[in-house]
Amino acid sequence: MSMILKCIECSKEYSFNKIRYECDCGGLLDVVHDIEQVKEVVSKDLFDKRLGSRAFPYFSGVWRYKELILPIDNKYIITRPEGNTNLYNSKKVADYACIKVKNLFLKHEGENPTGSFKDRGMTTGTTMAKLLNSKIVACASTGNTSASMAAFASVGNLKAIVFIPEGKIAFGKLSQALAYGASTIQIKGNFDDAMALVKDASLELNLYLLNSVNPFRLEGQKSIIIEMLHQLNWEVPDWIIVPGGNLGNSSAFGKALNELREIDFIDHLPRIAVIQAEGANPLYLSYLNEFERYIPVKNPETIATAIKIGNPVNYKKAVRAIRWTNGIVEQVSEDEIMNAKAIVDGAGIGAEPASCSTIAGLKKLITKGIIKEDEKVCCILTGNLLKDPDATVNYHMKKLDGFDIKFANEPITCDADLDSVKKVLKRIL
Repeated sequence: MSMILKCIECSKEYSFNKIRYECDCGGLLDVVHDIEQVKEVVSKDLFDKRLGSRAFPYFSGVWRYKELILPIDNKYIITRPEGNTNLYNSKKVADYACIKVKNLFLKHEGENPTGSFKDRGMTTGTTMAKLLNSKIVACASTGNTSASMAAFASVGNLKAIVFIPEGKIAFGKLSQALAYGASTIQIKGNFDDAMALVKDASLELNLYLLNSVNPFRLEGQKSIIIEMLHQLNWEVPDWIIVPGGNLGNSSAFGKALNELREIDFIDHLPRIAVIQAEGANPLYLSYLNEFERYIPVKNPETIATAIKIGNPVNYKKAVRAIRWTNGIVEQVSEDEIMNAKAIVDGAGIGAEPASCSTIAGLKKLITKGIIKEDEKVCCILTGNLLKDPDATVNYHMKKLDGFDIKFANEPITCDADLDSVKKVLKRIL
């Protein structure tokens, strides 16, 4: 099966087996598959037969759909495995968002090996590094990307170098990058500064760049949508809601949906809603002017560190996905994010703050009448609860200054005797 790289702006084409991250014109690149060839080799039955397989590489929730993702020789594949994440229904979350429970699905990408959706992109990204004979991989990160790249690089015997914004990364994520053996460089600046530096360093020092500007990263992330639809027996929901940071997921989702329609797996597209934090909202600000003018955010700020990005590299691909799907962009406040997180956590599901912007966004869009309570909605939870334990603990201890905390679950202190314990339990029960 064949594939090429193609510029989304000038349509210039390039070979996939030479390292390149953008077009000569500066445009972003797509991995373009031969759809007619794909149609000849894939079927819903094929993917059904691979479900539950223990055979390499089809035990992976990415490589199960290999022909739609990266049709290369299996000998190059680096996998943990990843994917195979669950779809949840929750009455508690549905009631909070004011939607019927049977119509709400939560796809929890925090169940991936390193605790975030990034593993789906890193299995394809590091696999391409191996295919291209690269020995060193690099990324800029607010946390999840570095954790995932470090793990997959270690599995594939690649050297990993991580650029992070100093003091602006959750320790739960930084600990993973350090533990998995990545060399970590703390940049005195924000994520966008780190991103600019790693791009320059990759070109000059022959590092294989694994941020989502790498089009093969996004091919892996397409599998979130493919697997979700497979779990729904290929019945398309009305809405897919996803957090917006560097905009790799929204870009990948639009591409996946378009390709699935081209191969006749689905007959129409759901609407995509991208949710951003108010303090890190360049896509939302640009959406307000119908994308006539791009408005980056110079100093993004939000407790949701995974989406604290002011100048997303995949902006143009995300705009394309929104237009393809008649999608929308919404923003939510810090209070809305953390109170929604308390509901998701309290439902026994749990997720990091950025993930819960989807539930905050769903609630807001239902309140506005944009999403109806009888429409089917799939919310993507992008990261594990333990990715940012400080945010969780400080919320419940009421130590988040300036937050309107509605659902705190404070620990109770009592004396070390049975009578005191009985009094506490009586109050609780």
